[in-house]
Amino acid sequence: MPPRSWEILARPLPADRACCTRIRGAAQLGAAENQVEGCRRCAAGAGIQGSSSAIGRRVRGAGRDSYLLKMSNMGVMSTCFCVRSFVHLLRPGVQKMGYFQMHTASRCAAKNHYEVLVLGGGSGGITMSARMKRKVGAENVAVVEPNEKHYYQPMWTLVGAGAKQLATSGRPTASVIPSGVKWIKSSVTELDPDKNCIHLADDKKISYKYLIIALGLQLHYEKIKGLPEGFNYPKIGSNYSVHTVEKTWKALQDFKEGNAIFTFPNTPVKCGGAPQKIMYLSEAYLRKTGKRSKANIIFNTSLGSIFTVQKYADRLLEIIKARNIVVNYKCNLIEVRADKQEAVFENLDTPGVTEVYQYEMLHVTPPMGPPDVLMNSPVSDAAGWLDLDKETLQHKKYPNVFGIGDCTNLPTSKTAAAIAAQSAVLDKTISSVMKSQLPTKKYDGYTSCPIVTGYDRVILAEFDYNSQPLETFPIDQSKERLLMYYMKADLMPFLYWNGLLKGYWGGPAPIRNLMHLGFK
Repeated sequence: MPPRSWEILARPLPADRACCTRIRGAAQLGAAENQVEGCRRCAAGAGIQGSSSAIGRRVRGAGRDSYLLKMSNMGVMSTCFCVRSFVHLLRPGVQKMGYFQMHTASRCAAKNHYEVLVLGGGSGGITMSARMKRKVGAENVAVVEPNEKHYYQPMWTLVGAGAKQLATSGRPTASVIPSGVKWIKSSVTELDPDKNCIHLADDKKISYKYLIIALGLQLHYEKIKGLPEGFNYPKIGSNYSVHTVEKTWKALQDFKEGNAIFTFPNTPVKCGGAPQKIMYLSEAYLRKTGKRSKANIIFNTSLGSIFTVQKYADRLLEIIKARNIVVNYKCNLIEVRADKQEAVFENLDTPGVTEVYQYEMLHVTPPMGPPDVLMNSPVSDAAGWLDLDKETLQHKKYPNVFGIGDCTNLPTSKTAAAIAAQSAVLDKTISSVMKSQLPTKKYDGYTSCPIVTGYDRVILAEFDYNSQPLETFPIDQSKERLLMYYMKADLMPFLYWNGLLKGYWGGPAPIRNLMHLGFK
């Protein structure tokens, strides 16, 4: 849930930086005996107030003009800061012109500035903040995230089927943000990449040198008529929201007789296998409890196939046939009449043609889309997704802007496994950019979808941009296996909390190379 207060938790300037700072050294400023002394104190006596040109007027010595020029070029402007806080900008290479020059000439006057600013405290945001902490120091990294709780959402598939408890999927956000990294408890309302700053919900501004956008995606239950208010009725749930995942388990337990319907929307979704995972689990539960003979299991999907990778699709179709599951393609949920236990679907091949289904249980996968702040943003494509180079994860227009995870337009499945692989590549990309070098590490689109087909079976689907299998183990991973279930239920959560979020797990590529002797 969003926090009640949207205020930024500003840290006071340390006492040793509130004093008048003296910086000496002809080598740094390019002229002998240059000295920056004195500073304008804020009303609170905590720092310096004024633009870089105002500070520049305090410079005495032969290098005054060159120093003013350097500060103007860097565009370092702040309402309250200390000279020492931007001395690192005078390192060799920062002033280099060309492709890697940051858009700093017109930076907006901001209340704070970070070398690396991360937008979003989800999987991608936390793992990149951990990696950036090791790269530039914790004090130079900040994460903008309004929510007090961080969830490992892949576990919700098992929560909706009663195999895991919801409480085990979440931890306080404060516990996953790397120590020393600034947590800005607010939400982003506007991005201004031409001025290297972002606007927050409380009208404050934060400036940056490098920006990592990891805002995730947005659920749109409201685009289905009758939702989200329909969740106030029984027999309906959704594993995609912390507020509705336990309703799925309740609906499954309360099932008596009739249709159990599972949906897939006509939009991109996070974890494209999840809508059918809960279907297989529900079917297994109804068999276990002796209700299967009274249930019609129906999967109504807007897609034209059961899965994008043919190898796994073939195996899933075998399971569907063996378990007598009905699949209706190009069938999109447009309305829920929860008071009547009716779901209305539109045939996408014949727009306007609808069909009403009576349900005893309904699992809804909602339409999804980019966060509102990215819609019509300078950093987004026409559809509102963050516009990245699909190999380097660097923005196509702004070289100091990067992205990771569900908010991007990368043509691969939006999963935590994809984020892990992306984080390793993005780490290398940012390192190259910081050194004014061209990125060489390339992301191949790796993603993984552990398709849970029962309470003790998983098909571990792994594939790349071309929808070709990219499997870690030297076995046929399209087969249902007990080992893969334990990986999904127990090993992957451990890797998430202790590896990915700490910036140490970059996906299974090294293991895959070892298992396959270096061959893809």
